[in-house]
Amino acid sequence: MAHIAGVELPRDKRVIIGLTYIYGIGKTVSREILRKVNIDENKRVKDLTQDEEKLIREAIQTEHVVEGELRTQVAMDIKRLMEIGCYRGLRHKKAMPVRGQRTHTNARTRRGRRKGSGAGKKK
Repeated sequence: MAHIAGVELPRDKRVIIGLTYIYGIGKTVSREILRKVNIDENKRVKDLTQDEEKLIREAIQTEHVVEGELRTQVAMDIKRLMEIGCYRGLRHKKAMPVRGQRTHTNARTRRGRRKGSGAGKKK
């Protein structure tokens, strides 16, 4: 059972896909890691040896910020934007889309459910 960076990798997937289950590692970074440690990207996670797992684990720990540390870093970056009062920070504070999307219609993901007593309201 491959356990890397505090994440249990799915056994039946290819290694290149399995590594993407770690927060902060996408397909490109996964391919880069596997190329660096000389492991075939088509190999299944269940077929990895202990030594190969160890190589992958060390490569991730030394060169990449992942999981909890990365989440903390992202949260601190957002907090900094809000504290300095820049436009992006204000958008985060107001829970509005940050990257220029329109808000007249759509933007429901960021703004939440519709409010009001209009037609179609569920009770």
